[in-house]
Amino acid sequence: MNRKCRTMDSIATTAAAAFESQSAGVAARRQEFGLTERRAALARLAAAIRHNEAPLVTALAADFGKPEAEVILTELLPVMQEIRHASRHLRRWMRPRRVAPTLATLGTSARIRPEPRGVCLIIAPWNYPFSLALGPLVSALAAGNSAIIKPSEMTPATSALIAKLVQETFPPSLVTVIEGGVDASQALLELPFDHIFFTGSPAVGKVVMAAASRTLASVTLELGGKSPTIIGPDADLENAAKWIVFGKFANAGQTCIAPDHVFVHRAVKDGFLAVLRNRIAKAYGTAGTSPHLARIVNDRHAQRLSDLLQDAVGKGAQVTMDSPSQGRDLGPTLIEALTPEMDISSEEIFGPILPIIAYDNIDEVIDQINARPKPLALYVFAKARPQIDRIIAATSSGSVGVNLTVAQFTHTGLPFGGVNTSGIGAAHGEYGFRAFSHERTVLTNHFSALPLVFPPYTARVKRLIGLIKRFLG
Repeated sequence: MNRKCRTMDSIATTAAAAFESQSAGVAARRQEFGLTERRAALARLAAAIRHNEAPLVTALAADFGKPEAEVILTELLPVMQEIRHASRHLRRWMRPRRVAPTLATLGTSARIRPEPRGVCLIIAPWNYPFSLALGPLVSALAAGNSAIIKPSEMTPATSALIAKLVQETFPPSLVTVIEGGVDASQALLELPFDHIFFTGSPAVGKVVMAAASRTLASVTLELGGKSPTIIGPDADLENAAKWIVFGKFANAGQTCIAPDHVFVHRAVKDGFLAVLRNRIAKAYGTAGTSPHLARIVNDRHAQRLSDLLQDAVGKGAQVTMDSPSQGRDLGPTLIEALTPEMDISSEEIFGPILPIIAYDNIDEVIDQINARPKPLALYVFAKARPQIDRIIAATSSGSVGVNLTVAQFTHTGLPFGGVNTSGIGAAHGEYGFRAFSHERTVLTNHFSALPLVFPPYTARVKRLIGLIKRFLG
C-alpha cells in the first residue's frame, strides 16, 4: 500500500472514531445538555476566543495578510456577537411553542419542541476561516448538538489555531476538529451525520448535497454567486463609493457577498467613478501594496484572477484603474466595456477586480440580473423608494442591501442564506438555531371528538362525516 493510501486510511479511521465518539453520546445529550450546559459551553467558547485574539491575528496574517483591524472586525466580532445573542435568547428559543387547535383537532393541545439534530458536520471555507467555522458552531451548540469541524487546508495557520482552541475548550465527544484536505472532507462525507453545514462554492455544494442524499442528512449550504450592485441616477455617490469600496475590497474581495459588479446609470457614471477612485485612494493609498489590504489566499487564486483580467482585456475590456500588483498582492482594479463572452461576465470574481457597467434603462439591468443564477446578495443605491421597491420586487436574491453593502451579514436578527445556486437554508441567530434543530410535533388528546367518525362507517357516522364536510370543506 502506498503512502497516499495509508494517509487516506488514517484520516478515514480518525474521522470514523470521532463520529462514533459523538454518536455514542447523542441520547445522553438530549437529556443532559440543557439550557445551563449550553450557555456554559458558549461561555467557554467566548473565553477561548478572547484568550486567543493575538494568536488569531498572527495566524490570519500568516495565511493571507489580513490587517489586524479587519481580523477583529470580520473574524472575531461576528462570532462573539453570535455567542452573546444566542446566550441572551436561548431560553426563549428552546421553549416549546404552543399551537392553537384547528376545528378538526378540538379537544387536543399542540406543542412544537425544538430538539437537537444530533451529530453535525461543519465544513468551513478559507476566505473567513475562523468566523465561518466557529459561527456555525455557536448555532450547533445552542441547539444542543455535537459537532465535527473541518477547517480549510488553504489557511493552515488558522486551521491549526482552530484545532488547538477546540481541543483546549471542549471534550472531543462534544466538539472536535479534523484537519486535512479534500481527502478529509471525502472521509467525513461518507459518515451518516444528522446535519451538514457547508460554506463554499456552488460546485462543491453540489458534491456535499449529493453526499448528504446518501444518508438523507439535512443540509445548510451557504454558497455564493455574482452579487450585483445598482446605482440609480439619484444615488448619493459619496455614500455609494464608501460602502462599495469597503464591501468589495475588504479581504481583498474574497467575500461571498461582496459586490461583484456595479451597474451605474450613465447620467452619473463619470461622477461616480471620480468619487470611487478618490475613496479607493483614501482607503488603500496609491503606492502599491497597502497595509490595509489583505492578500489573495494562494498563488493559484492569484493566477485565476490574473487570467480573468487578461481574458477580459484581450476581448476588449478597458482597465480604467489599477494598482501596482505583485504575486498575491493584488490592488483594487476597475474595468469597463464588458461583453457577455468574457469569462469575468459569468464567473464569480472573488477578488479585488470591480467591473463598472453603464446603463440607461433599469429594465435592461433587471433582465440581466434575472438571466443569471440567483445571487447571494443584491445591492441598490438610490433615494426614490418606488425605484428601490421595483428592483426588489422584480429580482430574486438571498438578501438585499439598500444604500449599504455586506452589513446584512452582521445582523443576528436576520436570516443569512441564499436561494437555489447561492444557497439552501439560513444561518445566524434564531435562524441558525433552527437550522440545527428538529422541530418536533407533540399533539396530546384531552377530549377529541374524532373517535365519533372511526369505523365502522354506519349510517350515523356517514351523516356526521357529511356534516363535517359541509362545515369544514
